This record gives sequence, structure tokens and C-alpha cells, in this order.
Amino acid sequence: MQQGSFINIPQNSDFTFQNIPFGTSSVGNERSFPSTIIGNTVINLRSIEAHGLFIHEDVKQLGHPIFDGENLNKFVTLSRAQWKAIRHEIQRLFGKGSELENNHELLALLTVPYEKTKNHLPITIGEYTDFYSSKNHAFNMGCIIRNPQEALKANWHHLPVGYHGRRSSIVIDGTDIRRPWGQIKPPQAELPLFTKCRRLDYELEMGVFLGGPANQLGHPIKINHAEERVFGFVLLNDWSARDVQVWEYEPLGPFGAKNFATTISPWIVTLEALEPHRVELPAQDPQPFPYLRSERHTSFDIKLEVYYSTNKIHDHKFIESNYKHMYWSISQQIAHHSITGCNMGPGDILGSGTISGLTKDSRGCLMEYTWNGKEPLEIGDEKRLFLEDGDAIELRGYAGEGENRIGFGSCKGKITPSLDEI
Repeated sequence: MQQGSFINIPQNSDFTFQNIPFGTSSVGNERSFPSTIIGNTVINLRSIEAHGLFIHEDVKQLGHPIFDGENLNKFVTLSRAQWKAIRHEIQRLFGKGSELENNHELLALLTVPYEKTKNHLPITIGEYTDFYSSKNHAFNMGCIIRNPQEALKANWHHLPVGYHGRRSSIVIDGTDIRRPWGQIKPPQAELPLFTKCRRLDYELEMGVFLGGPANQLGHPIKINHAEERVFGFVLLNDWSARDVQVWEYEPLGPFGAKNFATTISPWIVTLEALEPHRVELPAQDPQPFPYLRSERHTSFDIKLEVYYSTNKIHDHKFIESNYKHMYWSISQQIAHHSITGCNMGPGDILGSGTISGLTKDSRGCLMEYTWNGKEPLEIGDEKRLFLEDGDAIELRGYAGEGENRIGFGSCKGKITPSLDEI
């Protein structure tokens, strides 16, 4: 790999030469294109392909275009070896001393400043599953809803708990989030109410996009092969209507409280970029069933931050967590999801579940942070128990530092008022 890029990369950029994430971009009203980003420069992968600049044998042997569409759909169906080959080709082309470095005419056709582009959902999303895999978060929520003695249900240490969400309401960073309506039942009320959500919350999560050929229906994905299906990672905010959730979730789990919006960051960060930041997870007790035992039980040291903005205060950082605060790994989530024979296709996305550490300032949602509305979050001279109209939440995340920083960009949404009538 080249030692560096000839493209200028600002200090503390999320998008270093070691990163090379993948996304979908557009300029003005033009057709969107598959892209990557280095520093503040967006690279048009369709244009690179059209100019015949991908010369790696693993790419040439495909014999057909993979970036001629409006997003990454074709690319994610390939194999890990082919994903790696494309990533290395990009680093070759934009590394110091490459044939492009002084070819300014060609570079003008291949690149565009980030500020002139618009981000889109990187892939046509297939299916969406959200897990509940951070033990600290699960324990805290169990204490709030039940009590410390019954915080974790009997199944929690034996399998990665999850539920199926809605792909149709997954949106990109910067999309406004409308406060939902729903049924709620206040503790002292005899009957439920139909009203605007009063306890709107965010959830700090990571999302994993799957790629490669789908497993055949009826054939599970073996745990030690699960990472071969991981195309890459994004930040994910699974917005939650807590008062709606408490009333509706028994006996089948979340429904309307979770289906109105999920925000993701626009750039998919690859497994290869994150590999230097892999960390061991603690041993599991009890030992899981053999289909959930992997050769390495790992996650990644990804620092996660949450920023709160109101009409008065902007970018108030109040949460610092980490993706290493997981009990169940992504390999275990994939293995368990498919153990029934469920076919999992390219473009499917898996949410990690809310990620919380041991301290209050590492709790991954407001319900935890305020302990169900009892301990207000202070933002300057303002206080919040749950999200109010006009408030905004931004997730940020990165691994490493300096020229080795691997970042995700922004995952932000602003709350807009409910519709007046339903």
C-alpha cells in the first residue's frame, strides 16, 4: 500500500488514506454515483471504472461493470477478496507517485469537493434486524423496567436477543425526524391514550451491512465464516418512542415505537480498515452453544460520542461510549440470525443494539441517562428528560488517531413536531 495520498487530508479527518469507506453521492440534480472519500474529496467510482483504471486481476476477471448503477448494490454482492481488491486499487490510484497525481484534467473528472455533493443511502437496503447485545445497556433497562434481580431475562446470556425492524424508514444523516403519534398508558391511567409521543429517545448503535452472495434458504451461516459476509459498518440511531414502547411491547416486542425512523451515517467503513483496531471481548458465562462459539470472540475499539443541540446550545457532548462494550459479537449475531436457515442477503443491515459503558456518561440513550426521566440532562441552563421539538442528536465515531484515524462521519437527526391531526 502507498505510504500516503497526494490528496490533501485535513488534520483529524475521519476519512484518512487508511479508511477508504464506500457511499453514494450526487452533485446538483445529476444522477447519483457510487463513491468513496479521502479527506474532503469525494471520488466517483463510476468514472474511475468507465476510464478503465481498475486493473487488479480480481476486478478485471469480473467481465462486467460494478459501479455503473446509482448506488453500491452491485458492489456489495461481490466477495471479500474483490472488495479488498477495489479498496487497494483506490489506494494505488490516489497514492503518492501514482499516474493520477499530476493528471489534473483526469482528476477533475474523477473527483469533486465534498461540499458540492449530497449523500444518499449507500445501498438499497434489504432487511433490517436490531439486536440487544450490550450487557450494560440491557442490565440498566432491566433495572428501570423491572428490578436489579430480574434485570436480564433468562435467555439473555444464551442468545443474541433481536427483533425485525423496518427497512423502509431507514434514513440518511441529516434527515429530520417527525415526532410520532401512538398509544400510551400512563402508570396511573385506567385506559390507554392516543396522543403524540411524550418520551422520544435516541439510541447509540453501530450498524453492519451484509454483502456477498446470500446463503441458501435452510442453510445457516457458520460462525467462523460469518465475517466473510460483513461488507462494513455505519453509525446507527434507532429512534424510540419510549411511552409507546412500554405499552405495546408485550408479548411480541417493539412495533410502532421503533418503526418510524432509523438514521444511519452515509459512509460504510470496511472490515479491513477497522482490522488494526480489533479487540478481544470478555469470556462469556455461561459458555454459549457450539454454533455460537467462534475461533476469536472480538469487537472493535471504536470510540462513540453523542452530541445534543437545542435552539440555544449546539453540539453539547454528553456521552462517550465504545463499540467494545458488547457482549455478543457480530459473528454471533449473524450465526444466530441464520441458525434457523434464514437466508440473509447483500444489503441487509444489522443493528448492534444500544451500546452503553459502565458509567453514566457512557449510557447510550436518554431513558438510561435520565433513569427513566428522574435525573435530568443539563445542557447549559436547559434541562432535558427526553427529546423536545427542535432538539437534534448527532452520533460520531472513530477508531485510531491522526493519520490512522478511521471515522464514520456524522449521524444526525433533528426532531420536528408531530402532525397536528392523525
